[in-house]
Amino acid sequence: MAIASSDDIRALATIEKSPGYWSSVGRRFLRDPIALIAATVALGLVLMAVFAPWLAPADPNQGRMFSRLSPIGTPGYPLGADELGRDMLSRLIHGARLSLFMGVTPVLIAFVIGGTIGIVAGYVGGWVNTITMRVLDVFYAFPSVLLAIALSGALGAGIVNGLLSLTVVFIPPIARVAESVTTGVRQLEYVDAARASGASSFTIVRVHVLGNVLGPIFVYATSLISVSMILAAGLSFLGLGVRPPEAEWGLMLNTLRNAIYVEPWLAALPGVMIFLTSISFNLLSDGLRSAMDVKQ
Repeated sequence: MAIASSDDIRALATIEKSPGYWSSVGRRFLRDPIALIAATVALGLVLMAVFAPWLAPADPNQGRMFSRLSPIGTPGYPLGADELGRDMLSRLIHGARLSLFMGVTPVLIAFVIGGTIGIVAGYVGGWVNTITMRVLDVFYAFPSVLLAIALSGALGAGIVNGLLSLTVVFIPPIARVAESVTTGVRQLEYVDAARASGASSFTIVRVHVLGNVLGPIFVYATSLISVSMILAAGLSFLGLGVRPPEAEWGLMLNTLRNAIYVEPWLAALPGVMIFLTSISFNLLSDGLRSAMDVKQ
């Protein structure tokens, strides 16, 4: 699915949002069946991650060598067993925890940091805007995948370093969108009227700017969750993210890659979960953007 451009996001912040506007957003979202299905799947995955200890039928790290690579449907192993005889169903359920954590947390942190940088740069303008955006433009010289790999390779493998690498990758695009929508809102009449009335910059940003730019920035950030999950899985697959024996979908793809010729369906299960989660968050983001479109 295509990620919304900054121009599309900027168009969502061209009017002052009222309570009636947000009610209409909710009604439009509820009338979108694809967005509702995506939201239901995403919520189900989150609940599965939260209640993993109670949902998993077995210990995800306990293996039985005589059960190695048991096929799907084996008694006691509904989705088979991995290369060490560990229950795949339990590992997929527990894997949702780290996979969602590695996908959502960097975007959330980047949303706060990048959003703050972009809003300040967009509202202040002038040389502050120019210097800030030119510094962030340096990161665009590197593809996001290569930048994440380079940072993780320099920092070393591990969950914390993986989160830090992904956060650095997502701060520039979120800051750029935040700067774009804030620049558009800053030039609107009600902001000029508040400025003419003597309101302080802090009050104008808090009352008139934040309420109109946070929504579009959040919608854009949700579209990055799927990208974050794929990058996090890629880092784990390369040995730069989550370390064994933790259950994480990208790491499971790595450990099962040699079994693809023996049990291909078993080896594909973590990839199916990554795809399902990514497409759900992408469709959810598309639904939110469509619901917020004032032209609708």
